[in-house]
This record gives sequence, structure tokens and C-alpha cells, in this order.
Amino acid sequence: MRPRVLAALTATASVAALTLLTLAPNASAEKADKTVADKSAAAAEFPVSESQFNQMFPNRNSFYTYSGLKAALSAYPDFTGTGSDTVRKQEAAAFLANVSHETGGLVHVVEQNTANYPHYCDSSQPYGCPAGNDKYYGRGPIQLSWNFNYKAAGDALDIDLLNNPDLVQNDAAVAWKTGLWYWNTQNGPGTMTPHNAMVNGAGFGETIRSINGSLECDGKNPEQVRSRIDNYTRFTGVLGVPTGDRLSC
Repeated sequence: MRPRVLAALTATASVAALTLLTLAPNASAEKADKTVADKSAAAAEFPVSESQFNQMFPNRNSFYTYSGLKAALSAYPDFTGTGSDTVRKQEAAAFLANVSHETGGLVHVVEQNTANYPHYCDSSQPYGCPAGNDKYYGRGPIQLSWNFNYKAAGDALDIDLLNNPDLVQNDAAVAWKTGLWYWNTQNGPGTMTPHNAMVNGAGFGETIRSINGSLECDGKNPEQVRSRIDNYTRFTGVLGVPTGDRLSC
């Protein structure tokens, strides 16, 4: 806050303050309008058409709708909104290739191994597991799991996922938003977000590292890495762009 001179400038300060009070709402409205416009543009310019999406996922679960994905894009307008047309399409292909791997081609909405369900409650967190110790299993396109991830994603998206984790398996837009939350904001076991890996030229391999590198990269599980690369190669082909370099991790 700037200091004021409280003598001869009192009247001037009052006028200035009144002017600021008058103009501030308009400035805020303009900023809000721009934010809405940016988010709408992100959804409108998504570089994967519905027919291409259907081609990529011919056997997908009906839960994973194209409209749900488009509705989720407004949460992260930089996703497929950064760089050249080729980079934007490569990022879309990379995201969809990884979620295809995580869900068996967008077939599985929830984690299939139910024996793991009680293992995703970190009771050391101060907020605990209010929905139940067995309610934070993998859900959605990125298979969001653990209570602390539901808490972090929910806070970022302004959705109470800690208390309502079932939203990720019941609301397609929420499910896609959790996938985009991880993609755009989390390094995971890597050194950068998957989004940054694609837009800064680090390559598709770094997206694998950020998602599951501790279990797959550096020769730990080459078959899983190959599966992701194969998906990415196929999807970039659908979109008509090259894969770029550094595909593996």
C-alpha cells in the first residue's frame, strides 16, 4: 500500500480513492471476462475432434464422454493451448496415450484390484479419511488415488473430493478434471509436470516418468513403457503430427 501525505493532499487523495473505487469493479469485470473468454477458447480449440476421439477409443466405457472432456478443459486452459499447432496436438496425444494406458483404453473407471482399496488412506494426514478408509482407490482417467491426492485435487478444482470421492467415478467432467489436474500441476516421481514436458520439448518419455517413472522407467518395466509409447505413436498418427524425440524414459 502506498503512503499518503495527510495534509495538503487530503482532498486529492480522497478524489483518487473515489476514482479507484469507481474504476475497480470495471477492471475486475474486464479481468473476469478475459478469464472466461480464455477458458471458453481452450475448450473450443481442443485439437482433437469427436470423431478422432472415437477413433482413438472405439471400445471405451460410455462414462468417458467427449463432452465431459471438453467441459473439463476450462479448468486448465494452458493444456493444449500452448505452443504451435503441432505441439498442441502432441500434448493432446500424450495425455490421451497415458490415460489410455491407465484405464485399458478408457474402459476402466475404477481400480480393478479391490484388495488395494483400504491401502490408500494415509492416516498421518491431519484431515484423515472422512469418506472411509477404503474410499480413496484409483478412479478416473489418471486413476486418482490416496486421500492426500483427492484433497489436493479437490482444493485446486474447488470440489470437495476428500468428502465426496465418488464424484470422480460418477461425474465425467470431474473425472477428466482430476486427470488434467495431475497432468498440469504434478511432477510425480519426475522433475516436471507432464504438461511442461510436452510444451518445453523434454519429450513424451518425461510424461511417463512423471506419472509412473518410479515403477516403469530406467529399465524397471519396459513393457509398460512400450505400451504407452505405442499409444502415443498411434494417437499422433490420428492427429497427423510427428511424435518428436525422446519417447522413452
